[in-house]
Amino acid sequence: MRPAVVIIALSALMLASPAHAQDRPVTFIIGAGVTATAGEIKTNFGSGFNIDLGATFRLTDAIGFQAEYQFNDFGRKQVDLATNLPTDAPTTFDVKHRMHVGAFDLVFKPKMNGGASGYLLVGPGVYNRSVDLTTPGVGYVRVCNPWWYICYGGPVAVDKVIGSRGSTDIGINFGGGVSFPLGDSASFYVEARYHYIWGPTVDDPTTGEAVKANGKYFPITAGFRF
Repeated sequence: MRPAVVIIALSALMLASPAHAQDRPVTFIIGAGVTATAGEIKTNFGSGFNIDLGATFRLTDAIGFQAEYQFNDFGRKQVDLATNLPTDAPTTFDVKHRMHVGAFDLVFKPKMNGGASGYLLVGPGVYNRSVDLTTPGVGYVRVCNPWWYICYGGPVAVDKVIGSRGSTDIGINFGGGVSFPLGDSASFYVEARYHYIWGPTVDDPTTGEAVKANGKYFPITAGFRF
């Protein structure tokens, strides 16, 4: 609820601004939405929510440069891992995943007179992904999960598994959206994007294979430009 309250409050300030958003050299964005996942990321973490902040610098009438920060939270997911000692019962782990994104995109927006207008964007990004592992269990477990940034070849004590791990990597994003004018001072936008991240390589000592912890994310965001 908090992101929605912030957006509503700021939208009132946007609408009170006397300047024309489309004519200014710099416009600001604030939004929130859902972030879906795909592939192994979806299996390990599921979907979450995002909060988006940024600014767009108009280079020409049709081209702009957008710098933004996006926070993604994928909540907690319970996962059972095989236990060797002291019993054969599985140990339940709580897994929490977060992602911070810094994106730098070119924005292509055809010139249109009034009404809704579409746009496309593409560019590189810097992605910091973190994973927190917690459990009340004790004993020894087997775990090899590149997307948790952890892989052991045999049973290890639970206290070696729990903790926080993360990686900062390079990726790319592209997508598009539609803006709807709100008077002369602001607009409401809805956009969808695809993010692909080249993650670190994790060696699996049990198979001898090297697995890349690449990521695929699909944020859908709605918000305001002012």
